[in-house]
Amino acid sequence: MNEPFLTITPLGGLGEIGLNCQMWETERGMVLVDCGIMFPDDLQLGVDVVIPPLDPILERRDQVLGMILTHGHEDHIGAAPWLLSHIKGLTLYGSPFTLSLVEHKLRERGLMDRAQLVPVTARDDVELGDLRFHFLPVSHSIPQGYALAVESPVGRIIHTGDFKIDNRSIDGMGTDLEAFRKFAGSGVRLLLSDSTNVEMAGHSQPEGVVKASLRDIFSAAGGRIVLTLFSSHIERIQSVFEMAREFDRAVVISGRSLANNIEKAREHGFLQYPPQLYPDQTVPDLPQDRVVILATGSQGEPWSALTRIVMGEHKQLRIQEGDTVIMSSRAIPGNGQAVNRLINQMYKLGARVMHEGVHATGHGHCEELRAMLIAARPEVFVPMHGEYRHLARHRDLALECGVAPGNALMLDDGQPLTLHRSGFELGAKIPAESLLVDGKGVGDVGALVLRERQLLGTAGVVVVSLVLDAKTGTLLHGPVIVSRGFVFTRRFDHVLDDAKCLVLDQLEDRPENDDIARLGDRIRSSMRSFFRKVMGRDPVVLPVITEI
Repeated sequence: MNEPFLTITPLGGLGEIGLNCQMWETERGMVLVDCGIMFPDDLQLGVDVVIPPLDPILERRDQVLGMILTHGHEDHIGAAPWLLSHIKGLTLYGSPFTLSLVEHKLRERGLMDRAQLVPVTARDDVELGDLRFHFLPVSHSIPQGYALAVESPVGRIIHTGDFKIDNRSIDGMGTDLEAFRKFAGSGVRLLLSDSTNVEMAGHSQPEGVVKASLRDIFSAAGGRIVLTLFSSHIERIQSVFEMAREFDRAVVISGRSLANNIEKAREHGFLQYPPQLYPDQTVPDLPQDRVVILATGSQGEPWSALTRIVMGEHKQLRIQEGDTVIMSSRAIPGNGQAVNRLINQMYKLGARVMHEGVHATGHGHCEELRAMLIAARPEVFVPMHGEYRHLARHRDLALECGVAPGNALMLDDGQPLTLHRSGFELGAKIPAESLLVDGKGVGDVGALVLRERQLLGTAGVVVVSLVLDAKTGTLLHGPVIVSRGFVFTRRFDHVLDDAKCLVLDQLEDRPENDDIARLGDRIRSSMRSFFRKVMGRDPVVLPVITEI
């Protein structure tokens, strides 16, 4: 009889903020835990979103027993539609609010017939193969988030999901450490724990502190209030609604994801609307000091409502002198420059911008992570959900809490960890390169395309077109040289004229039986050398040679 095992392979979320997705495999099948996206960084030009690698899942699609979702943030559920476009009949388990957000995504893409959504509460257990999942409520910046307490053939496992330790939350649940202690008993076999804020000392501040800050700002603001936040932060949205009611302000909602999440939260009883709530298509004609604009765009996304409002591209709304703008979120790593540009532009327009002290994180600080380690008392520890430095600091914290040095493991995406009853082993890494989504293309943009886009963005492009006689090789038209992002004033026309002479030289020196491809390579090489020597620039050179 084969020895029982559990192999956990992260496909994202280890070494980055986002892309959370794991495969849990036993002899009786495979369970997926989360399937999230990550937003592109500044070097991923033109990319819409980044999703986990799908091939490792699709190669074993017949073994997939279901997907467990810890909570409804995009970095945990956002890639599910891409996976479901390849797998039909997958069952997804999650809290009612989480699944309502997933359902909206699937309906938008016409994928509802490809999935079965099964809501679970903290009282429910889900048995998939020989894994039994219990759902422990945790406090986070979205309602109905769960940690996973799992009974497996090799012992008890805890996956914390995203959490902070706060007994007061909008869903009335909070994080109950006693429930973790009770499940762990004398200690769990493996703890996988959120590492996002391990570098932050002490404890995270409760959401009530932010609400008090909002009240101070509302009471002092003499004009409009423009507030941006993550569209899923329902508890803070409720605080804004309460402040609007208290200070007799109408609320204007701008941003499709925000409007959808507000409606879903109301349906689940997490929100009470203020007396006056308007979509941005019907902005009320009210005095400035009686309006609050609630907008998406806290990360400076170029397509977001706030960016369009600031840049004058929104049809109904503009930033005005005297506005008070509240940036009620922390910039995700990689988004700092975009957020700063937005803040500077709002100051130029005469707004007062509040971006300090108006946010409370949904991820526990160092002492909360320590408390989780002490409650779980794991034999083996794996930090997750963080950049590499976060994982390293969390590993060190686990060592302080008594985990044996050889049992505090730093995994990479694609690194399988296999637990047996008598020990564990690290398997050979599998390919786990994330997929870039650009429009309708998934995975067709890779490192080479991104490099070309970076070159186009930094050095520009020069297109050389000429028409040749197919029989004699005689030049019939051209060469015509067009540049974009390279030179743009007439004082550089002589450079392009000299470049034409280089093309003619290549035609005159063309060997017999020379084909178009080799001619194009020589033209490209000679022109790049010329531009580097004359101008110190290295544009992308594209020869377009037509034979007729």
